[in-house]
Amino acid sequence: MVSHRDLFSAFFKLGLLGFGGVAGWVRQIVVEERGFLDEREFAEWLGVASILPGANTVNLAVMLGDFYKGPSGVLAALLGLLLAPILILITIVSLFDQFASQPDVSRALGGAAAATAGLVIGNAYKIMRAIRGDFRAMIVAGSTFAAVAIWQFPLAASLAVLVPLSILGFAAFGRRS
Repeated sequence: MVSHRDLFSAFFKLGLLGFGGVAGWVRQIVVEERGFLDEREFAEWLGVASILPGANTVNLAVMLGDFYKGPSGVLAALLGLLLAPILILITIVSLFDQFASQPDVSRALGGAAAATAGLVIGNAYKIMRAIRGDFRAMIVAGSTFAAVAIWQFPLAASLAVLVPLSILGFAAFGRRS
């Protein structure tokens, strides 16, 4: 049984590790370390969290907190997720103005951006492995990638079209179990 402490500590760790974003850590912590969801469930839940307004991980924290403990679980997961980053952000912002013009700081920010891109690509690969074998899910993923990355359609417009189409397609033709 998942406790309030489990939710808080998992999301606190996520918030603490998530410099530059938590996309690279969320799957590892939620699936591999804590076992809150299996690979398939994670891909599905993250898909839902991604189409809702707001940050994906915040949405996932709300969804998992509610699933396991209701409104008090939501509060535990959100407090865990946001506490460390808010405290760190306050500290960094207070120092940033003093050092922002330094060339080393500029280079460090460029390196952080590259590392973040690598984490996003790695996470996408792991999610693709989870939906491998589901031809319809692969079509949706490929179409979304093509629309946004290749044809450079705006993300919001692409999702506004592809999400309803994918929901209708899965509803009309059933879901692979």
